[in-house]
Amino acid sequence: MKFMKLGTKPDKGDNVRYVNVTTELEAEIIIIIDNVKFYLHKFPLLSKSGFLQKLIATSKNEEEKKNQIDEIDISEIPGGSVAFEICVKFCYGITVTLNAYNVVTVRCAAEFLEMNETFEKSNLISKIDVFLNSTIFRSWKDSIIVLQTTKDLLSNYSEELMTRSLGAIASTASIDTSKVKWSYTYNRKKKLEKVRKPEDAVPKDWWVEDLCDLHIDLYKQTIEAIKNRGKVSSNVIGEALHAYATRRIAGFSKGSVQVIDRSLTDTMIELIPDDKGRVSTSFLTKLHRASIFLGCEETVKERLKQRVSEQLEETTMNDILVYDLEMVQSLVKEFMNRDPKTHSKVSVAKLIDEYLAEKSRDPNLPLQNFLSLAETLSSFPRNSHDVLYRAIDMFLKVHSEISKSDKKRVCGLMDCRKLSAEACEHAVQNERLPMRVIVQVLFFEQIRANGSSTGYSTPELTTTTLNTEDDEWDHEKEF
Repeated sequence: MKFMKLGTKPDKGDNVRYVNVTTELEAEIIIIIDNVKFYLHKFPLLSKSGFLQKLIATSKNEEEKKNQIDEIDISEIPGGSVAFEICVKFCYGITVTLNAYNVVTVRCAAEFLEMNETFEKSNLISKIDVFLNSTIFRSWKDSIIVLQTTKDLLSNYSEELMTRSLGAIASTASIDTSKVKWSYTYNRKKKLEKVRKPEDAVPKDWWVEDLCDLHIDLYKQTIEAIKNRGKVSSNVIGEALHAYATRRIAGFSKGSVQVIDRSLTDTMIELIPDDKGRVSTSFLTKLHRASIFLGCEETVKERLKQRVSEQLEETTMNDILVYDLEMVQSLVKEFMNRDPKTHSKVSVAKLIDEYLAEKSRDPNLPLQNFLSLAETLSSFPRNSHDVLYRAIDMFLKVHSEISKSDKKRVCGLMDCRKLSAEACEHAVQNERLPMRVIVQVLFFEQIRANGSSTGYSTPELTTTTLNTEDDEWDHEKEF
């Protein structure tokens, strides 16, 4: 951390609120800030503070005695008694140390006291401004600290310092990574670069963790300032938002939100880049679930649902596992409305098959919900029906009480011709399947075997309808 020392007289630890302890001169003025009183002398203060000059000049009247001590209440001063004490020490020439944590409050207090060049050259304001411009705003972490300290100060000048801090942070975050020579926090394993780079290479998202301690209001302004620079990619912005949400929203990383601060989630959603693929689908699904949990506006939830559906082919089963079947079906329908390409349909079909295989373990899962979601994807191409078969098998095992006709409806979701040899071997011994399904599996396996032995590929076949009655089996193996 950078710092600046002012003054030549050693600070012996004596309380400056009672300067007459360290000098033989009696106090001439009492400054009151809230419940704190400073017993001071006029000359050191009035020679540097235009505010106190004018205030003391108008405080006397003709009836006041010459030796009466002035008492002035300036409780409204920014930074309170702590900032004022530093200003007073500066006036007395006592050594003070300014750093990123106190420079804003002292600068605002000096502005309030009018400690500018009009009253004395090299006054406190000018010295602080030189320190800010030459040191603080050229330091990455000091700029962030300064920004944090502006939040609770009710001062016009604190707003100016906030703007300058935002500009410094945005400028530094936008710099070419080859020029990053300062320290930064980076504990994340994931890196954005697809091409392998040297171990000492600076990642494009080097700055995101250092901003995670900012209050959401300041964070929003910082991200917007970085966006406005136009030099940071949307992918990096997405990484920054993900890192912030993981740090600030309890339970977010596990997909189980535990906060009641809806404004934080609303702001995260507002900052998401508009471009598709700039934020991970995992991040989008977590935000979507958070918006549902926190009862966000319907327009907000709908917008997130649309964003998730846009990237549904990139979603993992774990991302959507906490969704109920109705929500997943809604996402699939939204996905279908976008006229997806074949390879995207294949990915989504595999995703939903895996989802159904997990959800089918729930004994309370209604048959119609299972059928409805599976039938929504009936037209989607699949390279294999093995995962769908696993979902069907598990559903039949957990819901053994369903009727024969319902079993046939469930099994009708599957194309026996697209089962692997392993799946077929399991299916022909599976007592949970209707007999007609087992016979179909045997039939298509025989055709495939004959085709392989003669060197011909298996021809396209229509589904064979068999009237074989169902028999009972004792085989309990799961596929």
